[in-house]
Amino acid sequence: MKSNNRSSINTLIKKHQEGGRSPLALLQDMQRTLGYIPKEALKQASAVLQIPLSKLFSLATFYNSFSMVQTGKHLISVCHGTACHVKNGSALTKMLGRELGLQQDEGTTADARFTVKKVRCLGCCSIAPVVKINDTVYAHMTQRKINSVLKKYQKK
Repeated sequence: MKSNNRSSINTLIKKHQEGGRSPLALLQDMQRTLGYIPKEALKQASAVLQIPLSKLFSLATFYNSFSMVQTGKHLISVCHGTACHVKNGSALTKMLGRELGLQQDEGTTADARFTVKKVRCLGCCSIAPVVKINDTVYAHMTQRKINSVLKKYQKK
């Protein structure tokens, strides 16, 4: 782990130690600050805050908004919930994988600019199929539409 990550983790743990905040809030801060939750950070938080490692790990792996693997600069979440599945959301995932040169439908590009991830449901069933890039949700997506949206992020 990089030393600047260690410093950030120490700062976050100290903030939560002093504030007596919930473990979930700590994980949210780690995800927001680092872009993922390193296993080493969970071990360190467990030791300092005296929270069982199993509890932190179960929280970090239960919620879809957390990642224990470093992701690309732009996180592309493709909904595979029922409504999106029925409207061929899986074709969007496959097309993104091909377009970005991923070995599988999901993963991170070699340059770490994009991560494509299948998610169970984004709660946007009335505007299915949907794709979320970072914090922006794109409705009624088609392969043609996703290509033009993707081009915007390739320039960033």
